[in-house]
Amino acid sequence: MKLIIDTDPGVDDAMALFWAHAAPEIDLIGLTTVFGNVRVDQATRNALVLCDVMGLDIPVAEGAGQPLVLPPFPPSAYVHGDEGFGDMPAMTPTRAKDPRDAVTYLTETVCAHPGEIVVAPIGPLTNIAAAIQADPEFAGNVKQIVIMGGGLKGGNITPHAEANFYHDPHAAHFVMTCGAPIIMVGLDITEEVTCVPADFAAMAAASPKHGQMLQDMSHFYLRFYAEYGLEGCGLHDPAAIIAITHPELFEMKRTGVSVVCEGDEIGRSVPSDEPTVDVAVGGDAAAIKALFMDRIGTLP
Repeated sequence: MKLIIDTDPGVDDAMALFWAHAAPEIDLIGLTTVFGNVRVDQATRNALVLCDVMGLDIPVAEGAGQPLVLPPFPPSAYVHGDEGFGDMPAMTPTRAKDPRDAVTYLTETVCAHPGEIVVAPIGPLTNIAAAIQADPEFAGNVKQIVIMGGGLKGGNITPHAEANFYHDPHAAHFVMTCGAPIIMVGLDITEEVTCVPADFAAMAAASPKHGQMLQDMSHFYLRFYAEYGLEGCGLHDPAAIIAITHPELFEMKRTGVSVVCEGDEIGRSVPSDEPTVDVAVGGDAAAIKALFMDRIGTLP
């Protein structure tokens, strides 16, 4: 299937992109970038670097640098490091970003392939909301929008909100209620699937280039989790990509979802009477993790 990933790389974004590259079911045709874990210019650079590592010559279109309504957020450097890849220094990509902005790339590409393209936003939903606003037919033309974000049981950046929804709640609410075919893969399952230091060591042993890069990134990332008494990191972004190809590993609940856009609970995702979407409320955590590890191990 044709897939576009909207991303803010980010350690777990790199994990997700490498897994998508390894998945034989996926034809990764392009990336769009957004602020979040890093500034949007860093996200674009990092996405291009990951394409170099994967040997992929695909469009990387730069998108939003701040939320639709809220003022800009500082990047999550305390989680992902100053440059997005943990302790690793900034790298210079060999290729340039696409001349189109993310919204233009998304709307043109989806319009050219109606019903064929899955769009997977694994950062704030700003670009996706802007694409729907720019092209009223976008939501009907996508095959599916598979989102890493939200969580019906609570948050991670606040007690109520998951980080991607928190960083642009207005965009999240707009997308979640737009009527497109949507799967929301949030904290209800992604926090149940964890990778510990030994897992990253195994990735490096099995995949000397891709896996080693993930292990190099992981040290800083795992230290952040350890500060909260957690031995490993949640498989957030990769789980959303795995849900595209292996939905049978996830327990889905059909419900409308609204996103709180103001007040103390801003960014919270709550069941509602809005157009229904599929929300991953659980799943086979061991099988999801095993599939992730196995596929990463097939990369060079």
